Order: sequence, then structure tokens, then C-alpha cells
Amino acid sequence: MQVYPRVQFHFGLLVDDVLSKVRTLTLRHLREAGHGLDVYQVYEPLNEDACAGLAVGVALFGGRSLWCSYESFAINGLPIWQTVTQAMAELRRPTPATVCLFTAGALEQGRNGWTHQRPEIESYFAAMMRNGNVYPLFPVDANMIQASYDWALRQHNKGVVITASKSPLPIHATMAQSCQAIEDGAMVLQELPSNKAAGSRTVVFAVTGDMVLQPVFAAAEKLAEAGIGSRIVAVVNPRRLYRPSDVLWNSVSEPDGRFMDDAAFHAMFHGDVLVAVSGGPSGPLEPVLLRSQAAQRDVFCWKRGETTASAQQLFDFNGMNAQAMHERALTMLEQAAA
Repeated sequence: MQVYPRVQFHFGLLVDDVLSKVRTLTLRHLREAGHGLDVYQVYEPLNEDACAGLAVGVALFGGRSLWCSYESFAINGLPIWQTVTQAMAELRRPTPATVCLFTAGALEQGRNGWTHQRPEIESYFAAMMRNGNVYPLFPVDANMIQASYDWALRQHNKGVVITASKSPLPIHATMAQSCQAIEDGAMVLQELPSNKAAGSRTVVFAVTGDMVLQPVFAAAEKLAEAGIGSRIVAVVNPRRLYRPSDVLWNSVSEPDGRFMDDAAFHAMFHGDVLVAVSGGPSGPLEPVLLRSQAAQRDVFCWKRGETTASAQQLFDFNGMNAQAMHERALTMLEQAAA
């Protein structure tokens, strides 16, 4: 039997629900391109080196590919993926973006302990954003996961990394809102007004990730009880939030010079204090911290793993539960007013 290497999938463990949607999107794009429905092949080597090498090779030579893995194990295949993204940056012809889906994030892996709780790879992708053609995406729900993959399929000569939970989580955005958030770089998920009697103060939460939104929403409710306003902003495509001069975007093949302008950034992220929150490392939030003009800025992010029974226990262990965020925001407001 002849195998057509136009689309290659590696089915990572326990991501069938996500990938069933991904497959549907991929086949739709194949139909639109005039290809039949039998031009895909599934490969399942339990070896990230092999997965990454096969996936990027297919993309480099003009095919579509998707590398799926646990976030904690993807580091094993990262060197070849990073190398090929930079080859694509200098390639003299368009080729499909190399796309990754990293699921089963650290916050979901309480029972497996620190061996499965290694989100630090996100710092590597954050550093690569400045290369000009690497885009880590942080969808907030199932709709945005699908929108992220749809966006990735339309890109060329880029490395696109989608990091998402596989756990059932609330829906925060429609498909249309999701597509717009990816293009803009961020979206406001919730805004609660302040009480003038309490001083009309606003806390902005800039968040990468999905499961980590749970303590953020809870912290916002605690602040509202005290009459303090808040705005929760999902940082979905942080590459868009840099300033143009921060990134060598015009040095790469298929350059993409779209960045959020100062007026839009101010409207979304301006407040009395800024609390940056990530279920992984703080690196992907660097564009927000660079541009924010808030009087006080601080970060809640992953520190290290531990064997637990729930995500809440991991939040507690890393000092990033709702109570901690609420207390930190109050302290920051006091310092900003001093």
C-alpha cells in the first residue's frame, strides 16, 4: 500500500478528543485544496525525537504535519524542531508551518508527580518568539484550541506551538472571538467595574493558559466583594504583543509584521496594578510586562511539581491560589497609592 505523506499525525497519549477535532479540520483543508480524503497517515512512535523529526521533515518538504505530545516530554524532541523552524526562516520558498499540540499540562498531572510536571519548555518557546517566526499559542478553551489549529494550518514558514489542557473546562469564547483573539494577541474575558466609594481602583490579570484561569476568576470575585474592579485578559498569542522592534520579524521568509499597537494595548492592559499569571513559566508574559505602564507589576507562575490529588493542591503548593492572588493584589494597590 502506498502512503501519501501529505499529512502525518502522531497521536499523543490521551488526546483523542482534541485530535478528533484536529483531524476534521485537517481533512476539510485537504478538501478545499483539492486533495482526497485518503491522504493522511497515523504514526505512533512513543519517542519524542522520532515524532519531532518526522513532523518537521514532512513540513519542511511541503506537507502538513502535527506533532502531539505531553508538554513534560516534548523537550526530548525540541532540538530538531527548533533547528527546522530556523531553516524555515531562511527558506526561499513557502512551506507549511510546523505545528505542535502539547497537552496534559503540569496542572493536570497531580497524581503523576514531578516527572509529568515540567512546563519549563514554554520558556524556550517564549525566547524563540524574538526570532521572528515562532508563535506559542495559549487557547483558553476547546473552541480556541480548534481556532488555533485552524490558524496554524494557514501559516507558512513558522513554528506554531499550541499548549492546552485535555481536561473538561468552561467555555469562555465563541469561535469568532477565538479567531479574533489569535489575530490580535489577546482578549478580555471578564471586566468587573470598581466601586467609586472604594476608590475606583482596577486590577488587571494578564493570563496565559486555561486551567489557571480558575483561581484568577475566583480572585476577581474576592476583589469585587471589596468594591475593587478587575479585568481578566487572556494572553493568547503573545508574539503579537511585542513591539515591532523587539522581534526580527522582517528578517525571515514570509515575514509577519502584525503587532498590537499602543492604543489597543493600553485599552486592554491598563490598570492601577498588573498581575501576570501563568500555569507554566513567566517567559510568555514578557511582552505584557515590557509594555505595561502599571504602577505595580507582579507575577504568579509555576515553581515546581509535586505528587497531589488535584490541580487545586498544585495551585496551593506553588503559592498561586485565589487567596494568594487576592492578597497580593491588595498589597500592590496599597503600594501604588503610597
